[in-house]
Amino acid sequence: MPLDSGHEATELDEKTMEKRKEKFKGLNYLMVKLSPGGWVMPKNYLKFANKIYNFEMRNTDVFVLTFPKCGTTWSQEIIWTMRNNPNLDHPWASKPPLARSPFIEHDMFMRIPESGSPSDPVYDMFLEMCPGKNPDEGVNIQLAGAIPDPRTIKSHLPFSLLPSSLLDTTKVVYVARNPKDVIVSYHHFYKILETDFVGTLEDFLDYFVNDDLVYCPYWLHLKEAWERRHHPNMHIIFFEDVKENVMDELKKLNSFLGTNLTEEQLKGIADYTSFEKMKKRGDTPSGKKDSDKAEISEDQKRRQEYVKKEGGFYRKGVVGDWKNKLTPEMSAKVDRWVRDHLSDLDVSFRYGIGH
Repeated sequence: MPLDSGHEATELDEKTMEKRKEKFKGLNYLMVKLSPGGWVMPKNYLKFANKIYNFEMRNTDVFVLTFPKCGTTWSQEIIWTMRNNPNLDHPWASKPPLARSPFIEHDMFMRIPESGSPSDPVYDMFLEMCPGKNPDEGVNIQLAGAIPDPRTIKSHLPFSLLPSSLLDTTKVVYVARNPKDVIVSYHHFYKILETDFVGTLEDFLDYFVNDDLVYCPYWLHLKEAWERRHHPNMHIIFFEDVKENVMDELKKLNSFLGTNLTEEQLKGIADYTSFEKMKKRGDTPSGKKDSDKAEISEDQKRRQEYVKKEGGFYRKGVVGDWKNKLTPEMSAKVDRWVRDHLSDLDVSFRYGIGH
């Protein structure tokens, strides 16, 4: 049966899944591909797909949409702070971003905490905001429905899997980033998550350009946003532009969001949401860490050793780190991928500040 979005799901065959397990040593989700589009998603997405597609939006909502590792948490925190915490005194500010600005499809990844397990800030927020609700029906999507206005909601889903009336009802901020830095950052993310990717960066790049990672294909994700760029409720920003001149981008957001903040408030928000300040506060999206767990598995120990060497969720937050990671051959492969899939878009990726 098709999803309400009109997509059909097909499970990856057993041979493909067995091959994936050679590289993904930790949590091996059963994967599906959705057609049209070829979107790669965990099978558990199907449990929540129609709920997300039919999510009841409000005209005061702002959705922050990005492909993973395009500056999502940073943008999410900037926008939530502009709308809810312009004077940096909101009582929820100390809660992790995903507790106050829900990640609407995160239920497809989330495990409901067992009794006696360490605190999960997002689940705790669900219990506070959704008394009597069944967590098996979706912690994050129910939390998104319960938090008060003005809501800022995060998603990595493409437009085609989100409510068809999204732009006609709400404002959307879409964040894009050059694909070479996306690949390096997404690879790092896969290494520190329970997916526990143990292949090489070159292996990971091949998964990316072959559209075989969760939320891929990136090129289509960007195209679906770009073709909507002239809608009055759509605002596209590039990670590289925010890094180069955050105040200019905050002023554009101030106008788009209608927040009417002063220059001093914007300066305060720019400082409060800087990479350095967020890293110092430890503002990981969910607030959870491997170290929160009473028992540490061998997989978790391996991830912790990797984090000590390469950094955790907040790694560098810079433009152009791909130059330190990708070989010339790997860089050329991405260039070919861009030419093959994005040459018809009027998008010029910036692979370094000032370039």
